[in-house]
Parts: sequence; C-alpha cells; structure tokens
Amino acid sequence: MRVLDQLQKEDHKIVSSAEMGRWTGFSSEQIRKDLAYFGAFGTRGVGYDVKSLQRRIRSILGLEGSVPVILVGGGSLGSALARYNRLHQPHLEIICILDNDEDVVGTTIAGIKVRHVREMQEVVRESQARLAVVAVPGDVAQKTVDALVKHGIRSILNFAPVHLQTPSDVVVKTVDLTSQLQSLAYYAQRLGERTPGQQV
Repeated sequence: MRVLDQLQKEDHKIVSSAEMGRWTGFSSEQIRKDLAYFGAFGTRGVGYDVKSLQRRIRSILGLEGSVPVILVGGGSLGSALARYNRLHQPHLEIICILDNDEDVVGTTIAGIKVRHVREMQEVVRESQARLAVVAVPGDVAQKTVDALVKHGIRSILNFAPVHLQTPSDVVVKTVDLTSQLQSLAYYAQRLGERTPGQQV
C-alpha cells in the first residue's frame, strides 16, 4: 500500500510485480501469489493498474474510508506518533489522544486535543473506534489495555515494553523499541568482531 501510494504521487499508471518486488523486498513471485489469493488484479505481460490496485488493497485492508484510531499516551513517544500519523497515514486517523497527566490534558498535539483517560468510554462510544495505539509506561500498560478492551477496542498497537494479556478476540501487535535496539547492538558487536569476508 505504501509503495502504491508513492507511485500514485509520482503519477505512475502501471507497475509490474518485478518493480514492486524491488521496492518492497519481496520476490515478484511472492507478490503475484499474495495478490492472486484475493483474486485477479493484473494483466499478464502488462502489470497492475496502480489506481485500481490501490482501491482493491484498501478494500482488503478495510481502509476504504478513514479509520478512527485512539491514542493513549500523550508523552514524547505518543506526541511523535501523532505527528507522524498526521503526515503519513491518511487512512488511519488519530481522532483522540488520552492521558492522565493534568499538565498534558487540555493541550493540543498535532491538532488533536488531549482528553483525560477518564473519558475513554465516552470517546470510544462517540467515535465507534475499534483500533487503539498504546504509548504508556509498562507499569500501566495492562490496566490501560484492559480498559480499552472493556470499552470495545479490538485491535491494539502496543509500544509499552511488556507482554499484554488480552481475550482471544483482541489482536495486539507489540513494537518493543528497546529490544530491537538491543538486538542490533548484538549484531553490531558481531560485525565488529568478524574478519573481512566472514559470515555472521
């Protein structure tokens, strides 16, 4: 989707699976196979119509309209996520930021007014949101997620460095920046130790 959005901005009309492969890191065969799973999209020997493929993939992803997202946590990470989302995610709209810090509540981040977490139930009901981003400290993450699930949120992107317990009908994706950096530190050390031509 990201590749297609960029191609659309650059006014490309047709794209081949080989070109998409170069931009995504997947093989052209894998791209054709994945797309074929959802139906016939392209023309053999010609490629895919960019606009048409955009529409079809948006439909598959449930992004035909603007999808409301609630962000819990208006600190440094939450603020950065809100600003990034506004610039780079036109189909996923953060409609509300919730926080419990009285110095943050009432302020505006990326054009979005911060409301108190006590208003979570009202916010979810008003917006009909089913997706939330959690950018809170680890010690309050489970409590935050429990409240989100209780009020109807079913998909959660979690940035807290903890494993979360949720019902089976709730999908959680965790992005642990610290563990990713630690993993990179390990490989950086291994790369520094090896001699030229040695495999890691």
